[in-house]
Amino acid sequence: MKLGQITSYIDVAQITLYVFLGFFVALMVYIRREDRREGYPLFSEPSNTYKSGDFFFIPPPKVFRLPHGGTASSPSGKVDSRDLRAAKVEPWPGAPLAPIGDPMLAAVGPGSYAERSNTADLTHEGVPKIVPLRVATNFYLETRDPDPRGLTVYGADGVVGGTVRDVWVDRSEVLIRYLEVEVAAGKSVLLPINFARVDGRRGRVAVKAIMGHHFAQVPALANANQVTLLEEDKIVAYYGGGTLYADPSRQEPLF
Repeated sequence: MKLGQITSYIDVAQITLYVFLGFFVALMVYIRREDRREGYPLFSEPSNTYKSGDFFFIPPPKVFRLPHGGTASSPSGKVDSRDLRAAKVEPWPGAPLAPIGDPMLAAVGPGSYAERSNTADLTHEGVPKIVPLRVATNFYLETRDPDPRGLTVYGADGVVGGTVRDVWVDRSEVLIRYLEVEVAAGKSVLLPINFARVDGRRGRVAVKAIMGHHFAQVPALANANQVTLLEEDKIVAYYGGGTLYADPSRQEPLF
């Protein structure tokens, strides 16, 4: 058989193109299934039921082994079970939510949070990562920076919200994460350092996100010496919600 007789009746370029197209389609199906493990509404909003058995769009659960023990699966098959204090402004699926009652406690909009694990974030050594200085005794504040402990905390309205009791540090990143603010006798809440402006000269800490009376409603901690991932999300969401809901003038319309 002479060279070329086998391929003389076969369009090699066309076969190569078909193989590539088949591979490309299979790749797209795989990618579109994998990117639905997180971030997509994997449950039906009207019935609040989880979507399953969809071969083309919902992938089978993948189990991940966590670094400090235990496992987590994705997609998890869980539906949103939070008791939101809000109602849809329109009946169609995906309509925005409007707060009911106190918008600072509605957990919607800028005040929404994710249902993260209710366990503390850990260092590589397996100890809580974010703790107060009274626990992280081998950490200290830079002497050239103002020490916020003992300073008065003021809200955006100039009303006193509390007094800084301690500073919470991140053992892994070696930086300040929160200020512990005593709002009443025996009750303390966390203030994310990103929302605080420490003024050492005037001896005060200014917070523009919320008002003075809002500090008493900041989500509390279950353990006074550590914060869980879920608690962090709720705390940061509370201050984030204040940027819109703390004062009615911050909401639409602007004019």
